[in-house]
Parts: sequence; C-alpha cells; structure tokens
Amino acid sequence: MNRQAQAAVLFLLGAAVLHASVTDLYLRYVKAGLRPLLLAAGVVLIVTALATVWYEVREHRRASADRSGDGHDAEDRHGHGHGHGQDAEHGHGHAHREPRISWLLVLPLLALILVAPPALGSYSAMRTGTALQAPFGYAKLPAGDPVPLGLVDYASRAAYGHGRSLDGRQVKITGFVALDSAGAPYLVRMALNCCAADAQPVKIGLSGRIPPVLRPDTWLEVTGRYTPKRTKDPVNGGLIPYLDVSSARPVPTPHDPYDESWNN
Repeated sequence: MNRQAQAAVLFLLGAAVLHASVTDLYLRYVKAGLRPLLLAAGVVLIVTALATVWYEVREHRRASADRSGDGHDAEDRHGHGHGHGQDAEHGHGHAHREPRISWLLVLPLLALILVAPPALGSYSAMRTGTALQAPFGYAKLPAGDPVPLGLVDYASRAAYGHGRSLDGRQVKITGFVALDSAGAPYLVRMALNCCAADAQPVKIGLSGRIPPVLRPDTWLEVTGRYTPKRTKDPVNGGLIPYLDVSSARPVPTPHDPYDESWNN
C-alpha cells in the first residue's frame, strides 16, 4: 500500500468517524460523553491524510526538478546511460512490492460505513451478571406523579436504599424486556463505563400487572411502585429488585439505548 493509498484510507476513516459522530451512530459504540474526542479524532485523520498527499506532491515535484537538470548533467547521464540503465533495470527487476494483504485494513472501515451493529440486548443481558452498585447517595426526586426515573437509579434506590427515597411515589421507567430460562420477565438497561465492549446489564424484576405476552428485546415504558421483593442474579449473585407494575406500554428504541448514570 503506497502513500497515496494510505492517505485515501486515512481520509475515508476520518470521514467515517465524523459521519458516525454527527449522525449519532457513535452511540452504538461508545458513550455520549466521548463525542468531542471522536470529532477531534476524525479531524486529525483527515488533516493527516491531506498532509500526506501534500508531502507526496512536493516530493514528486522535487524529483521532477532534479531529473530535468542542466545540459551538463544530461551529457553525463548520456555517457553513462548504458551502465545506469542496467543498474536501473536490475533494481527495477528486484523492486519490493507492498503485500496485498495490507488492503485488509480497509475491511473495518467498510464495516463502520456499511454496517450499524444493534445495541446489546436480552441475549447478552441474561448471560451477564447485574452490574448494579451501591450509590454514594440519592438525589431528591422531582415533583410529579408518576416521576420519570432511570432504570439504574430506581434499581439502586430499591436494592440498597430499601425504597425509602421513593416515598411511596409512582415511577415511570423505560427498558427492554429480557426473559430468564423459566420465562420470568425482567426490565433491563445496559450500563456503560466507556464503550459497548464493556457494557453490563442492570436488571429489574417485574411483578403485578404484567402484559400477558412479552417478547425479548421489546422496549417498554413501565409505571409502578416500589416493592420490597427482590432476588439474586443467578450469574453473579447480585441483587435484582422488583417493581410492582400498574401499567406498561411498548415504546420505540430510545435515541441512546445505553444507560450511563450508574457511574456518573
């Protein structure tokens, strides 16, 4: 792969990174807070590609100027042309070509441009232990009933705060459905530290007025109240609190399917 090809790949990669950052495709890979870094990385890649092209053009012009030379140099080249021609011929015959396998570097680029991977769902959630952690404290709930609450926030209040901070309030939570081997339903959000590769689930068990038919990976907006019922995750023994459901309705997949609040 020569420098022109390297510059082309760098430019396309930078453009793909910028495209992902501007169109929110990046949320399938990393957390929202990393958007400025991705934008900067895309700009750096494009500038590097342009600088490589400029350097190559400058070197080509300099080589052309050196070849033109003056008349004296031309005579010298003519007098010794036969010998040099043999050397050049010999060198050309043994020139090393870049391995074609290097073009496989383009495949990840094509995957980034052409394929948008789905967010992690129920399959990963039920094979990974809950990532729920005890918080340092709880913010005061906003006014209104039911109060919109993040799934991770509710789970930590229910599991470690024993529902005291919920004050008997109705809450409204959004997550996707996951079913265990016995068919028991859970509401789940995948929590991120940095990127999708380290995503871990936080789970809430559902009791009360549960819809009769639930499909895994369906997104639900669930309204209900705290219940002291809880269980242990069979994967890692972590606490899984429950929500006593009063109503549930399907909703579209949210703009950002991952939950980052657990480590903020």
